[in-house]
Amino acid sequence: MDLWLIWLIIAAVLAVAEIFTLTVALGMLSAAALVTAGSAAVGLPLPFQFVVFTIVATVTLLFVRPLALRHVLQPQVARFGTDALVGRAAHVVSEVTGLGGRVRIDGEEWTARAYDETLVIPAGKTVDVIEISGATAIVYPRD
Repeated sequence: MDLWLIWLIIAAVLAVAEIFTLTVALGMLSAAALVTAGSAAVGLPLPFQFVVFTIVATVTLLFVRPLALRHVLQPQVARFGTDALVGRAAHVVSEVTGLGGRVRIDGEEWTARAYDETLVIPAGKTVDVIEISGATAIVYPRD
């Protein structure tokens, strides 16, 4: 079996292992094996192939991996779904107590409960959405 094919198999195995581990390190080693497969296909002797693999693996692990991890681990920029409603203003449609009520958030009517169970928030007041629990907005008056 040709050496370039062996390096190609090693690259494929490392790529598949990367899919299951998501560490980025095995992906970098897979890329190094792929470059080494190219150098083996050109006819570079085996000792020089190991040097190519070592150099490419070192460069990718030291320089490319930190950039990739920084990109992957960035905090989520936008909030979606019910998370996007937290912190928004809502208008009380029907009186809100610790047991229930109705509010309008961005044109949609939601069931609501007061954050403080002793509060009674009359209709027409503006409240802040503290959290969303299932399909119920937990609210607190703006006063």
